[in-house]
Amino acid sequence: MFAAPVLAVIALVFVLPTLLALGLSVTDYSIYALADWSNLRFVGFGNFTDLLATPLFWRALGNTAVFAALGVPMAIGTSLFTALLLNDATVRWKPLWRVALFAPYVTGIVATAVVWRFLLNTRFGLLNWLLAQIEVAPVDWLGDPRWSIPAILLFVTWKVFGYNMIVFTAALATVPQDLMEAARLDGAGAWTRFRHVTLPAIGPTLLLATVLSVAGFLQLFAEPYVMTLGGPSQSTVTILYFMFDEGFKWWNLGQASTVAFVLLLLILSLTLIQTRIGRRYEWL
Repeated sequence: MFAAPVLAVIALVFVLPTLLALGLSVTDYSIYALADWSNLRFVGFGNFTDLLATPLFWRALGNTAVFAALGVPMAIGTSLFTALLLNDATVRWKPLWRVALFAPYVTGIVATAVVWRFLLNTRFGLLNWLLAQIEVAPVDWLGDPRWSIPAILLFVTWKVFGYNMIVFTAALATVPQDLMEAARLDGAGAWTRFRHVTLPAIGPTLLLATVLSVAGFLQLFAEPYVMTLGGPSQSTVTILYFMFDEGFKWWNLGQASTVAFVLLLLILSLTLIQTRIGRRYEWL
């Protein structure tokens, strides 16, 4: 009874739209159907077969896989390393450092993306100015397909790692200090203590952060949209960017709903795999 209001809200804002989108995914719903419902036709799995035959979809899927494969370790690694540093008793002004490092996460993504576009500008960007000081030729960070993904990954890692850092900081506070002290007295080094004491203790938190990070990187949209518009040469088009174009640029809403369900199935599958791995290592 107490959960009923919350479940009703979830049903209204998530379950119902999801079912409606599923219904759209088996139709050719487009701008013509918006004008006249009589133009709406049932196409079954036609959208799915058309999607599999679209080269840009596979390009977007590959780009998204690269973003996730490189971005998740970067985001998790930097946030965990920073949390371990701030967990050191000798570090001063810990609250100040935590607020400063967490601030990018709560800053507007469009505003920060625009600032980073200026920082990465080929002619007058700060990063190329620093490279010029060591006599390195300027890099076209956002205009060269070789550098566009690394540039966006650098921005995204800076933007999101503060959240995981706070989560890991809270998890590190729960590590049993008696076990840590016993390991130290037994002569265990820093890496051994981390591997056999800290890591098992924060395992569930690490799993949660990884699941959320994978889902987040698979849903990248605002960053490439603001910084590169999917370019250069479609090197930063992601699944969500492709879905946006299909739905709101070409008004092919049936196809866009199909892309949404493909992304849902992909995230769900990876989440189940990660959960199973967590159970194997007794993190759940």
